[in-house]
Amino acid sequence: MRPVSPIPALSPRPRLSDFFQGVGLLGRAFGLVFRSRRLFLWSTLCAAITALTLVALGVLLYRTAPGLLESVWSQPESWYGRAGWYTALILASLVAWVVGANVVPPLLLAPLQDPLSEATEAECGEADAATSPASFLRGLTTGLLHTLARMALLFLGLAVLLPLNLVPGLGSVAFTVLASLWTMLWMAAEHLAAPMTRHLYPFAEVRRMLRERRALCMGFGAGVYLLLWVPILNTFFLPVAIIGGTLMYRGLRATGDLPPPPDALPTPGRRA
Repeated sequence: MRPVSPIPALSPRPRLSDFFQGVGLLGRAFGLVFRSRRLFLWSTLCAAITALTLVALGVLLYRTAPGLLESVWSQPESWYGRAGWYTALILASLVAWVVGANVVPPLLLAPLQDPLSEATEAECGEADAATSPASFLRGLTTGLLHTLARMALLFLGLAVLLPLNLVPGLGSVAFTVLASLWTMLWMAAEHLAAPMTRHLYPFAEVRRMLRERRALCMGFGAGVYLLLWVPILNTFFLPVAIIGGTLMYRGLRATGDLPPPPDALPTPGRRA
């Protein structure tokens, strides 16, 4: 019997139910990890590094967050003032931990992300032609520029929302909700862009997919975001997100939403 392809069969047209299919990409990714010895070994290595990073971030915030908040907002003397102060501390710390978890581990694991994505495409039986040294260098440069652009977008969005914390009462709650939604969308962009960058797609194509397949991308980002809060499983969030993002990329290729990648197109002087 021919094995079932792990590539998701996405709907040809965007629809709201794509949100749940985006969440389901994480289940596909987990299943693929435990069916492939190569992906399991890569994921285990990434998970070990991620676990140490998440613990270190938690310890750092526990020690520094109260002092940082105290420097901009002295702890009130009234009981209700202190309640608001501690609420703001907890909510801001949670957002800071999630942002740190999406910035520090990817930077540490950057050398492993492309091999993990390539191994995923190989398991799908859909890997494109081998990359030449020149294409590798172009991909490395493109990847660096895309990473800087994505991180700039993440911090720009959070900076715009940050003043909400100064609004008494529900300001911190509004900041937490909106910052979480923004981070979910950013997570989808981050992990969909990984395979697209490797195949030299321009960043405009990533933005187009976020816009045209909004429900699918938001569902995927929400799944990765929730995975961060599940003990033990959260150490696998990065490799599973990379694998899931690669599966989404292959699914978008299969539906025709994405054209063939630039690194697969014939160049002058080379036969197709």
